[in-house]
Amino acid sequence: MAAALIEPVDGAYHTPRGRRIAAESVSWIATRSGGPGGQHANTSDTAVTVSIEVATTGLPDVVRARVEAAAGPVVSASSARSRSQWRNRQLAWQEALARLDEAAAPPPPPRARTRPSRGAREARLRDKRAVGERKASRQRPGHDD
Repeated sequence: MAAALIEPVDGAYHTPRGRRIAAESVSWIATRSGGPGGQHANTSDTAVTVSIEVATTGLPDVVRARVEAAAGPVVSASSARSRSQWRNRQLAWQEALARLDEAAAPPPPPRARTRPSRGAREARLRDKRAVGERKASRQRPGHDD
């Protein structure tokens, strides 16, 4: 997986699906991380959290409303998997963009209603009849039998 460019181009970032996000809506926070890495990781600000404020992204109103409904007013992601802040920035950025793109995707079209075929209806009725006959055969014989 190639490292993604995290620099704004013409004052905006671009998601993998080509959506344009205003640079002002993105904020980065680096904090101390736990986990592996020994003294270096525990004293360096290597964990990274990226937050994208949806209201100021510059997305079209329909897309912005869809993102806010699915992901809330702020889309954020964090990473502390690596000892490198640069790598954690890459991972958090990719995750945030994936969440934003997923939330911005239009809903799938409604399923087209279909009717069962004649053969399927006949098979269902045949199976129902067989189950009924099986259950009837389990009953005690009546007085007239």
